[in-house]
Amino acid sequence: MEVDLDGMSLAQLKALEKDVAKAIVTFEAKRLSAARAAAEAIAREHGFTLAEIVETSPLTKRSKRSLAPKFANPANPAEVWTGLGRRPKWFIDGLAAGKQPEDFRLPS
Repeated sequence: MEVDLDGMSLAQLKALEKDVAKAIVTFEAKRLSAARAAAEAIAREHGFTLAEIVETSPLTKRSKRSLAPKFANPANPAEVWTGLGRRPKWFIDGLAAGKQPEDFRLPS
């Protein structure tokens, strides 16, 4: 099917554009309906409904493990650090002042 677009007026081109847009929407709706029907048939073969299969249940998340602190600020024992992640300022300042990491270690 060949259409002579050069010979069409602007009004005819806009009408054609609307018709094409409608045809695309209809075509996609038919494809979606066919895909849904096929998916429902496969789900039934396995003894499920499509809703049961696509149901969004939260995936089991790994819980963050709670680590015991390994280091504490001698000036403020409430400030603790597990030894993982970014080093706290008090730890960095202590190392810069000549202290060793063992000076901050909590008794195990």
